[in-house]
Amino acid sequence: MPGTRGPVPVAEKHDLTQEVLNLLDEKSTIGTNDDFPSIPQPEIKAALDRLASRSMITYETLDAEQVLLTAEGRVICDEGSHEFKVWDAVRQNGRLPIKELPSYVGADSAKVGQGNAFRNKWIKKDGDSLVLVAKAVQDSTRELLQKVQETRALGDAKVLADLKKRKLVTLGKVFSYIVSKGPKYAKEIPAEVTDLTAEMLANGRWETANFKPYNFNALGASQNAGALHPLNKVRTEFRNIFFSLGFVEMPTGHFVDSGFWNFDALFVPQQHPARDVQDTFFVSDPPRADRPRADPCTEAQLDAMEAGSRKLFSTPESSARKITARDYEQYWANIKAVHQTGAFGSIGYRYPWSEDECLRLVLRTHTTAVSTWVLHRLAEDPRPARYFSIDRVFRNETVDATHLAEFHQIEGVIADYSLTLGGLMLFLQNFFAKMGIENLRFKPAYNPYTEPSMEVFGYHKGLGRWVEIGNSGMFRPEMLEPMGLPRGLRVMSHSVIPRKLPSNARKLLPNSETLIGF
Repeated sequence: MPGTRGPVPVAEKHDLTQEVLNLLDEKSTIGTNDDFPSIPQPEIKAALDRLASRSMITYETLDAEQVLLTAEGRVICDEGSHEFKVWDAVRQNGRLPIKELPSYVGADSAKVGQGNAFRNKWIKKDGDSLVLVAKAVQDSTRELLQKVQETRALGDAKVLADLKKRKLVTLGKVFSYIVSKGPKYAKEIPAEVTDLTAEMLANGRWETANFKPYNFNALGASQNAGALHPLNKVRTEFRNIFFSLGFVEMPTGHFVDSGFWNFDALFVPQQHPARDVQDTFFVSDPPRADRPRADPCTEAQLDAMEAGSRKLFSTPESSARKITARDYEQYWANIKAVHQTGAFGSIGYRYPWSEDECLRLVLRTHTTAVSTWVLHRLAEDPRPARYFSIDRVFRNETVDATHLAEFHQIEGVIADYSLTLGGLMLFLQNFFAKMGIENLRFKPAYNPYTEPSMEVFGYHKGLGRWVEIGNSGMFRPEMLEPMGLPRGLRVMSHSVIPRKLPSNARKLLPNSETLIGF
């Protein structure tokens, strides 16, 4: 329909819709098969929908299987069958050389019609020519197809099968419609308003205007809606890498933790700058956390996460090992001693350790606080293990192009006997190679809880320079032995925290373009 903004007569040049309205003025009911036999069904349907949407007509849809002529069948109806064309060409010439037959009737008719004409004994072969046998013939194929074209039916199943085999007819479902007047029938479609304009509001015409109805049943354009957030895509990629290397995911669902787990258990001194209000978000209510104690909810989560790993890697010896219950009071005393006076072969920091400072609540500044809790749990049954976590951490930093107060940290820890720094470097090369980073450099660094410590650098082809992509190291005995882990069991840790990337670094990892912002 024509459509311009404002009031327009939408039915200005629709011949078929007008014909339907005119015919309904003369007849109470219309059958489209009888009244519009030559109009294609899609065109009829469009005209009827146009009128039905305005309640000017109602219609009922009928469908039936009918016999329809193919393109070849329609040609035979108009010009005669192939065999009749061959017979007629021989009749007109009296004697017709076989090689000249295609020039009279066409190659297709010559090929098909010649055999049928022989079979019907209309013609015969005389040397290299064709001569007449029958002086007059009846073109029954043409007559049969003309009858099918008129009635769209054929009662003889054998004949129908023969015509279908010759590809002269086909079966098809044909739609027709029974049309009646609707509650708003009129001989002409009234002018309709498609849009409410400011002019109509000003002069009041909107109160009497005939607005075009909305078709709420019409299908809208398909929407390619729904996609994973870029952060979740990268998170999934990292999780799959960890799972492929035999790691178990740690439960990281709580963001508020005590200074004990976030700092003290990691051998971070209470005077460390990381505890300063410039770097840490402290929680004022409640003002103090409980001392370390059992956490049944988190225990159950890790039990569920470790269940599959235990089934895969358990041995009779591991199943028979005795589990030693954790002594949280002893762990508390060990942490105090290793800070204040020294213990486990370490001289400690030698400062007056404060319980109040230890139990201040903070928004966790790293997921290593979770790793510490998991390693203390491992002290119940010391054994080789691998754990990882990916979750949010919080730092009280100035927000700029490369820093946020909230970001994600990716961390993995490996516990085993006789681990070395070279083994850690080899693991990191394998780990980052799975993300497409194969050229690594390592730089000595300092962390209160790891010794030795290394920063990890990868070469960024787009920037043309080396970029820091992670941190790593071997956990200190001052952190592990107070938990109750045996001295021979060592733990190496690595984390991916690309917070310090320049703002134009958009493709650090070939397979993880959205890593920026972690």
